[in-house]
Amino acid sequence: MLSAKAQYAIHALTYLGEHYQRGFIPINVIAEKRKIPAKFLEAILLEFRKAGVLGSKAGKNGGYYLLKHPSKIQMVQILRLMDGPIALLPCVSKMFYEPCRLCPYPESNCNIRQIFFEVRDATLQVIEGKTLQDLMQKGSAGFDTDFMI
Repeated sequence: MLSAKAQYAIHALTYLGEHYQRGFIPINVIAEKRKIPAKFLEAILLEFRKAGVLGSKAGKNGGYYLLKHPSKIQMVQILRLMDGPIALLPCVSKMFYEPCRLCPYPESNCNIRQIFFEVRDATLQVIEGKTLQDLMQKGSAGFDTDFMI
């Protein structure tokens, strides 16, 4: 399940994507338009700025903006920045691999691990290659960009 943080991030980024190259968008405007608590949004946007997804300018006429076109921002990057691994078990993660501390089986013989490899791969097959632009498409999959997840 997506965390509230990831859902808020998606809504904030789609708003910024809809206003791509139209100047700085103040955080209070994004918070109001997408109904996101401003303090929570501030922390989220800071993470994306540190990751090189967003730029910002302080001050009265400041705000946030996308550094790249929405078609260049990968959905998998958004999700990993907010929620960490895509995989449901650490032993099957591509980016955050760790051996399972709770598993009594060797990895090579673990049927649980094999099934969760399939889950991870199926999830990645859907979201890899999808971009912020795809999330912004009105009418795609029946969603409107003003709809809350």
